Amino acid sequence: MGAFRFCTGCQLDFDTLGTPGGAPATLATVAAPPSLSRSRFSRRGLLVAGLAVVVGLAALGSIDKTDTGSPTSAVATPTATARIVAVATATPTAKPTLTPEPTFGPIGQTTEATVVRITDGDTIVVAYGGKDYKVRYIGMDTPETVDPSSPIQWMGPQATAANAALVAGKTVFLEKDVSEVDRYDRLLRYVWLTDGAAWTLVNLELVRQGVASAKSYPPDTKYDALYLVAEGEAHRSALGLWGATPAPPTPAPTPTPEPVIVPFVEPDPEPAADCHPSYDPCVPDGPDLDCPDIRAMGLAPVDVIGPDEYRLDGDHDGQGCE
Repeated sequence: MGAFRFCTGCQLDFDTLGTPGGAPATLATVAAPPSLSRSRFSRRGLLVAGLAVVVGLAALGSIDKTDTGSPTSAVATPTATARIVAVATATPTAKPTLTPEPTFGPIGQTTEATVVRITDGDTIVVAYGGKDYKVRYIGMDTPETVDPSSPIQWMGPQATAANAALVAGKTVFLEKDVSEVDRYDRLLRYVWLTDGAAWTLVNLELVRQGVASAKSYPPDTKYDALYLVAEGEAHRSALGLWGATPAPPTPAPTPTPEPVIVPFVEPDPEPAADCHPSYDPCVPDGPDLDCPDIRAMGLAPVDVIGPDEYRLDGDHDGQGCE
């Protein structure tokens, strides 16, 4: 058996390679034939080339994936942005905080006063600054109860009672509009009450309760629109003046009175010729006088006990030139 050798050039293992004569081959004679060497190198080149192609294709695939991913990302970004914008747009916008309306109350200068007397549904007497003043409510009117020339009107006593329930003995705040006094020298005012937290316009409240009607007295018209609304509400609710007028009561049968003998009484002497019989104390009878004249004579106030020919009792409360 020939000795084992390894050909480093051809990478072939063999035991004995014989020469054409059968003699053992020497290392010099074992060199790979050109055709085998070329074949071996050709296969190696093909293997390397194949590996290169595979690596190249893998690289191209990676590039393709990367490139494909990039446009997708580029497209996804605006889509996500659009989604965010859409969500932001769909979110309801918080409503702005509104400035609260001012608290209802007097909008002009006021004078603090104390109510000392209720005259009727729309007139009171107040005191401030050491003096008493008659005050006529502005913008409304109530049925008469103290006019000596007129019978007590329906709902008049209720209006007076409602007025007294609101302001009798209380502190009020008088708000002027344009006019200072009426032709009877009564202060023309809006009369306000407050509990420290809210205001009540007494004039308006009486209209709302249905015991007074809205009545405009230009140029004092500051709250006329409120009176009209309140009157409409009272009318729809059939309150007070706007309710059904009660039928007059059926008088009870009057028994026939027994005859009464009246003793003769000496009539009072006629009043002095220089005094008017309608006024007390004595007011001169003659030329037409007015309150300035009465005050100048030191006679004010006077009680009106008859027809008020001198028109001294402007508010018909039985006392003139207060």
